[in-house]
Amino acid sequence: MSSPVYTLAEGCPQPSNVTSTQLRNGGGGGLVLLQDTQLIETLAHFSRERIPERVVHAKAAGAYGEFEVTHDCTDLTSASFLSEVGKKTRCLVRISTVGPERGSADTTRDVHGWAMKLYTDEGNLDWVFNNTPIFFVRDPIKFPSLNRSHKRHPRTNMPDADMFWDFHVGNPEGIHELMHLFSDRGTPASLRTMNAYSGHTYKFTKEDGSFSYIKVHIKSQLGVKNLDAKTAAKIAGENPDYLVQDLFEAIEQGNYPKYNVYVQVMTPEQAENYEWNIFDMTKVWPHSDVPLRQIGVLTFNENPRNYFTDIEQAAFSPSTMVPGWAPSADPMLQARMFAYPDAARYRLGTNYQQLPTNASIAPVYCPFQRDGFMNFGTNYGDDPNYVGSTLKPTNFKTSTKGTKVSSTITEHEKWVGEVTSFTSAVTPEDFEQAAVLWEVLGRDEGHQERYVDNVSDSIAAVKNEKLRHAVYGLFAAVNQDLGARIRKAVELKRAQ
Repeated sequence: MSSPVYTLAEGCPQPSNVTSTQLRNGGGGGLVLLQDTQLIETLAHFSRERIPERVVHAKAAGAYGEFEVTHDCTDLTSASFLSEVGKKTRCLVRISTVGPERGSADTTRDVHGWAMKLYTDEGNLDWVFNNTPIFFVRDPIKFPSLNRSHKRHPRTNMPDADMFWDFHVGNPEGIHELMHLFSDRGTPASLRTMNAYSGHTYKFTKEDGSFSYIKVHIKSQLGVKNLDAKTAAKIAGENPDYLVQDLFEAIEQGNYPKYNVYVQVMTPEQAENYEWNIFDMTKVWPHSDVPLRQIGVLTFNENPRNYFTDIEQAAFSPSTMVPGWAPSADPMLQARMFAYPDAARYRLGTNYQQLPTNASIAPVYCPFQRDGFMNFGTNYGDDPNYVGSTLKPTNFKTSTKGTKVSSTITEHEKWVGEVTSFTSAVTPEDFEQAAVLWEVLGRDEGHQERYVDNVSDSIAAVKNEKLRHAVYGLFAAVNQDLGARIRKAVELKRAQ
């Protein structure tokens, strides 16, 4: 295969790419000429290479793969990609830390995001998950403040323990997530040995209008493996791309990671009478109440050809859905359905869906979204750009029964409106599942001790004494012994 001929971006061949045109003065110096288009274009493009960094989830690994249906679930959903056992759907995954910047170390203690795009035959479906089954807040108005408290102090430009813990003392509904974050799972040993969860409640819908509530669980076939805090910190200083490298090299060597995909399923009747609000993202559905049901297997088997075009330009949103999959009344989900596409429009431009990594493999006809910066499609030619045209009528999807089908919306029963009353007020039940998790950690030898050591390292950095005592009280509300052990560990570390 012959080597390509070097040209400018517009196609003009060039004799060299390592010299600029200069007016020499006879010595060693010279003046570059404005007519040197190659030099001007090279410098100008270099100044514009960086696009806005994601405000959260900036550092990430990525890969392509496939989702295969392994168990029949047509009793739950009419989604085409789940319509038969053995059906495969190509997908793209981006696994990230949340708070740190793009150049940060990926073994630092943090929640890890799991964003996946399934290129189905009925359009794209995005799974925007995390490696924890719950989250820090349940009211979306708190989301920006949460993330600011986990980032850099506005004066020092450094991570700040006082800021972090001040937020969580003031918003204690996140205690369940804090129990996860400072456990061993806060520092995964590999992205191949990490689970992921929808967190949100979604719906499986059928063409007859019936629906079930679901939560999604993605479980590594290699099991869950984690790093201890000291090892994670050591690796962070030696190789900040440790997890990225591990995933890339495993796939490159043919060691394709596989994950089983499950759903928890709850009927509307069960949800109406359930112990907890099923739309509360700070709580899980215990498996003893709602068992896992497998639907498929994920395999990641292809590395990106170019990280920027395949992964950095990828945009994910929980609003990207297909028929048979629908949102629930979870307020956090509803807010993310706006915020994520809005972030993509800011970061990538209004036509980000046209980028190859985001483009649907299914036919797209949306002539009411046109023009805009960097529109490189047909822009729908002379098709009407308004609704209700009789000159070129638009067809709509219908069910096999001949009735119109809404792709993602199902009717809400009266009781659904009654149970969606939402508040940020914290009650004793917000500590119940955190207390259960503390007991679960006790079944793993040394895990409770490691938890106390991990969380006390963070709290010991808090300068404000009153705030430290408030943090002790936060954990004492989970378990009195836990609060006492944390207090003792923190005060010992501060005395050293």
